[in-house]
Amino acid sequence: MIKGCKICGVKDSNTLNYIINHAHPPKFIGFICNYPKSSRYVELNSLNKLLNVKKNKSEFVAVLVKPNNKILEEIKSLPFDYYQLYDCTPNEIKIIKQKYQKKIITALTIKDETDVLRYKSFVDVTDVYLFDSKGYEKSHSFDHNLIKNVKLNKELMLAGNIKFDDNLKNYEKISNYLDLSGGLETSGLKDISKINIFLNNLNELINET
Repeated sequence: MIKGCKICGVKDSNTLNYIINHAHPPKFIGFICNYPKSSRYVELNSLNKLLNVKKNKSEFVAVLVKPNNKILEEIKSLPFDYYQLYDCTPNEIKIIKQKYQKKIITALTIKDETDVLRYKSFVDVTDVYLFDSKGYEKSHSFDHNLIKNVKLNKELMLAGNIKFDDNLKNYEKISNYLDLSGGLETSGLKDISKINIFLNNLNELINET
C-alpha cells in the first residue's frame, strides 16, 4: 500500500518552498550531498542556506554515496531526519547510524534478482529499503517485477524512472513510498507543474485506499 512519496534532488529554495507548503506535501524530501556527478548535487554552503526553512510535514533526507568522515561531520548539524546510503556495507551503516543517530534508508541498486536479495544483509541497520536502478544520477528504470514477491519487515521505497503522470495504481502492491526526481523535471530542472500533478494524483490514490 502506498503511503506517500519522496521528492529527491531538490536544490533551489523556490522548489523547496513550494513542496513543503503544498496542500499534499511529500513525506520525504531528498538532497544530494556528496555526489558531484549529479546535476542535482548541492554543495555545502548552498545546502546550509537551502535547509534553513521550516520543514512543516516533510522529513529531510541526506542522499550520500559511500560517504567519508569529512562529509558526515560537515552535515551532522543540518536538519536531516534520514541518511539515504548507497554503496555502504552493513557494518559501515551501523557505525554511521549509531554515531549520528539518524534513521537509515538503505539504497540498493537493482539489475537482477541477485541484487534484490542483498536486502537480507541490511535487515538490522535499515529503517526503509529503497530499491533503485543502477543509473545513480541518471533516471534509469529496472524491472519492478523483481521485487513483487519480496517480503520485508521494513517499509519499501521504489525509484527508477517513475514519471509524474504514471498510473500510480501500478505501484500499489509493491511499494510503500514512491521516489521521484528526474520524473518531476523538464530540461533537467524541477517543474512545479509536474510536481503539483504528481502530488495531487498521489493524494487521490491514498484517499481511495
